[in-house]
This record gives sequence, structure tokens and C-alpha cells, in this order.
Amino acid sequence: MKPIARIYQRVSTESQDLTRQHSLRAEAEAKGYQVVATYSEKASGTSEQRPELQRMLADLNKGDIIIAEHLDRITRLPMDKAEALMAQIEAKGAKVSVPGLIDLPKAEEGMTGIVIDAMQAMLLKMALYQCRADYETRRERQRQGIEVAKAKGTYKGRKPDTVANAKIVELRAIGYTIAKIADTLNVSESQVKLILKKEKAEKSA
Repeated sequence: MKPIARIYQRVSTESQDLTRQHSLRAEAEAKGYQVVATYSEKASGTSEQRPELQRMLADLNKGDIIIAEHLDRITRLPMDKAEALMAQIEAKGAKVSVPGLIDLPKAEEGMTGIVIDAMQAMLLKMALYQCRADYETRRERQRQGIEVAKAKGTYKGRKPDTVANAKIVELRAIGYTIAKIADTLNVSESQVKLILKKEKAEKSA
């Protein structure tokens, strides 16, 4: 029986994501794995409330391999939470594979040895730290850029996400609670309330 692999993606555009998905699947199948599911979602790696990630964790069985294009596709959480997530995966008896970092072993090679497992665990921890550090560095540069723009009087703020705003209104119209909308779209409840308030004001104007 072929070993099981599951692909996890945080996605952007459908065309690019399908190309990546096919590439990851082809590589896994070439090494003798059976890809039983692909989990794709548009969500931040800094959020723990990702439905597809949670669904994948629930589906995991002992011996499964999770394949991600990059480790930051799985998590950009602070180290304690990132390690807790990896502990959940390990507790299920599953492993993570990231091309170029922790490659898929060929199926016929069987389980990796204790030494290789230990080396992979060390590499994984270092990569988790780097993912978070890169994220925080980008955030800090963004903050500094905004401060400079404000000082020059050229800062115009973030452009509104009209698609997401429309989705908030749509979900509210079909009976979703504010909390459920926030969880579904991976936004804050305060943002949901603000958009709904603006929508109400525009209708009454």
C-alpha cells in the first residue's frame, strides 16, 4: 500500500495555485506516494483560525506526510504557537515535507532513521523561527514606510478590499453572526462591524 500524502496551500490566484498544486502532486506521486487530499485557503499564516488547516489536522493519520511549498504556507505564528502546531502534527504520527528543506523520502526507503528524524526536527525548528522573523521584519519595514509617508504627507492608507467587504455584507444577509463572519473570512470582528455600519449608513443616506 502506498504511503499517504496531503498537500496544504495558502493561496492567492487560482491559476498560479493550480500550477503549484499539480507540481507538488506530481513530485509526490513520482516518489511513490498517494495524494489523498489538497487543502487550500486564502488566510494569513499568522492566524490559528484556518478552517482548511483544522480540517487537515483532523484528517491526519499515522504515517501521513503533509506537503507544503514553503513552511510559511503552514505557519507564521510566534514560535511557541508554531511549535504547538507542529506538536499536533507529530502527535498524529504525521510529518511535514517542504521541497528543498525537508524532502520527501522515496516510498521504498521506508521510515527515516532516528538520526535523520532528529536532523529534520532541528531544521524544522530553525525554519519556523526564520519564517516568523521574516514576517516580523516585513511588518517593521512596512510600519517604518508608513511613518515616513505620513511625515511627508503622502500616506493614503490601505485601499479598501471591496470583494471582502461585499462578502461580509453577503454573509450577514444570509444570517451569519458577526463572530462567524469574522471566523469565516479571517478578519476581526471590529472590521466586520465597521463594514456593516458603513453599509447601513449608505443605504439610509
